[in-house]
Amino acid sequence: MLNKNKQNSMAFFKDRCRQHNLNITPQRAAIYQELIKSNNHPDSEDIFRRTRNIFPEISLDTVYRTLSKFAEIGLIHLVEGYGEVKRYDPDINNHHHFRCRQCNKIVDFHDESYDNLRIPKAFQKNFKVANVKIILEGTCNECIKKS
Repeated sequence: MLNKNKQNSMAFFKDRCRQHNLNITPQRAAIYQELIKSNNHPDSEDIFRRTRNIFPEISLDTVYRTLSKFAEIGLIHLVEGYGEVKRYDPDINNHHHFRCRQCNKIVDFHDESYDNLRIPKAFQKNFKVANVKIILEGTCNECIKKS
């Protein structure tokens, strides 16, 4: 079941594509729909497998380039791990992540104190910070129970 934000996402998808002069093709729409249906920060291969059920001729390269373009235009977020495959997040609202080091599960969380972190003055002087994303790493409850 899609949450309310995801129900309205196709309108957002179309608007964002139009703003960036990106053609709205059936393949792009299917890739986006498969991404917003997920709740596990999928990688390009996950989305490829799901989209291939709809478009058997679609290539992994097409899915990868489409997801990269979606991230570039701010339609989705790229969730990068250290040495892990790129994963994607359809939730572009301000939030943070916890990544389990054992199973690589990524969990979204919200915390105003992290949202309101002060940028050090040295950074303000030398850099323009666009957003703040916190990634906590550790072990999830499921992996703790298995130990």
